[in-house]
Amino acid sequence: MTIRARVAVVALTAVLAASCSSVGGPKPGAPAHHRIGGYANVDSLTPPPPTWTRLRFFVARMLSTTFAPRTASFPVVVGDGPALRDNHGDPMLTWVGHATLLVQLDGVNILTDPQWSRRASPVSFAGPARVTPPAPRFEDLPPIHVVVISHDHYDHLDRATVKRLAATHRPKFLVPLGLKAWFADIGIDDVDELDWWDARPLRGLTFTCVPAQHFSGRTPWDRNRRLWSGWTIAGPTRRLYFAGDTAYFGGFKEIGARLGPFDVAAIPIGAYLPSVIMKPSHTSPEEALTALADVRGRIFVPIHWGTFDLADEPLDEPPRRLQAEARRLNLGADRVWLLRHGENRSW
Repeated sequence: MTIRARVAVVALTAVLAASCSSVGGPKPGAPAHHRIGGYANVDSLTPPPPTWTRLRFFVARMLSTTFAPRTASFPVVVGDGPALRDNHGDPMLTWVGHATLLVQLDGVNILTDPQWSRRASPVSFAGPARVTPPAPRFEDLPPIHVVVISHDHYDHLDRATVKRLAATHRPKFLVPLGLKAWFADIGIDDVDELDWWDARPLRGLTFTCVPAQHFSGRTPWDRNRRLWSGWTIAGPTRRLYFAGDTAYFGGFKEIGARLGPFDVAAIPIGAYLPSVIMKPSHTSPEEALTALADVRGRIFVPIHWGTFDLADEPLDEPPRRLQAEARRLNLGADRVWLLRHGENRSW
């Protein structure tokens, strides 16, 4: 079967299965975001697009990223593996790409949504390919102690990467509700599953699962069966907020009030066009800076851009829009860290 035929089969399967993907109604006695058979957003400022609109977009993106992929040229910093491995206490932050950050705090090495694969896709022959390589290389990572996962989409949860991490580093995985079984199915058992506002102390740090405005699903059959989230990481002297993937919503202010202020807030700025598809589940650069104020963040680190071609905006537009909005808000380079892939800074 040719690649084009295989892509057509994937697309047709998605269309035929769409009607099987919804979850049930509210779950009696459970938190508001719990549903029978899954989860739901509770602070929707923008209604989700109709199913057929979403599916048409998915099919078009699958075809375009496979047969007419866009390219980009973003600077990459060659990582200093020995320096990362020899860091036993300094707070350091390295942007690997997309939503993958290496967070080093109080001698603990943490990865967020690790993704080192060539594609963010359910299949190896189609879908969004990397436009910028990950940095540092997987082989140059320091010992990884903790991995936090925000949700199950392929650009945030990569099967090959987490299996490799489990085999070589044996970290503790922290995941939202519903994902522990997925990890068990691929042979990873050191997994703690948390609901929104649940906290877990590990190695002298406190990890808290926090709300996000998004959705989940790795197939057309499991939409919203597993929870989505952001994470906060708090030590004695530093606090970091990792938004994962989210639309702008009122929950940012609650996160800031309950767990802030934050020394660093890592918030997505890419995948915002077309608005009818993206606004209910992604933040634009301008919305991300509003979220920075809401969560009471000091330093802004933009994520979710320049790595995978996931939406219709030009690949180099998100950082340009971010810088323009930062100038309008009088936020200087000391507050907005536009990191290059592989770049690290003390925080």
